[in-house]
Amino acid sequence: MAHPIAPAATTPALTPISVKAILPWAVFFGILLMALIYFVGAEQGATSLISGEDVHEWVHDGRHLLGFPCH
Repeated sequence: MAHPIAPAATTPALTPISVKAILPWAVFFGILLMALIYFVGAEQGATSLISGEDVHEWVHDGRHLLGFPCH
């Protein structure tokens, strides 16, 4: 049984994304990452912005996984 030869699939051309379009997203994710690092790494003790132990308990295992001293 002969198979017909299929035409070669064409790939769409990639269009570059400008820095102007990426910059707001990069700033947003940078601020989000810095807040996450703060809460995992420093939100405890004297530098605490939120009173109580709730944040500490929520990120406790993440602290140990990332090597931050906890207690």
